[in-house]
Amino acid sequence: MNVIPAGDPPTPVLPTSDEAAIMLQSAIGQIEFARAYTLGLLDATPRDRWFERPNGATSQIAWQVGHLAVSQYGLLMFRMRGRHPDDLELIPGRFRKAYARGSKPSDSADGQLTPDELFDKLARVHELAMQEIANVDPVSLLDPLDMPYAAYPCKLGAALFCPLHETLHAGQIGVIRRGLGLDPVR
Repeated sequence: MNVIPAGDPPTPVLPTSDEAAIMLQSAIGQIEFARAYTLGLLDATPRDRWFERPNGATSQIAWQVGHLAVSQYGLLMFRMRGRHPDDLELIPGRFRKAYARGSKPSDSADGQLTPDELFDKLARVHELAMQEIANVDPVSLLDPLDMPYAAYPCKLGAALFCPLHETLHAGQIGVIRRGLGLDPVR
């Protein structure tokens, strides 16, 4: 059995800008696939059940949707080009805090966005994020990022992590759905 030594992981060798551009195109396809898979799960989940937590579950569908919106904004917009003034309308601070990494799902739908509003937020962030990522300068993909990052310590790493993150949460949505007694989608 191979054991990874404790400490910092080795720094990966960065690709060239030409390789990064190719990797970005692959990531875009994976982002679209992951979103289509997530949407299939959400379409098969009655919205009036989005705030329910199955017995013993630590999350619910509504939080997963809000978290995916915040995360995609962070990975494909904020990490790529910084914060723009319009971003505060798209992802207000209160929304970001409610669904960011480390946040906890509310036990009540009171004061929360409705499932329709959460779904619309998810769709709007995705639309804008895909516009941003399609227009990113390939040379800038190798611009360094501060922690946290995945894969590479640069913008490319954020793009590569985005579909992996979404499929992880799609799996959680699937488990929550089963806990709600819903039939599997796949």
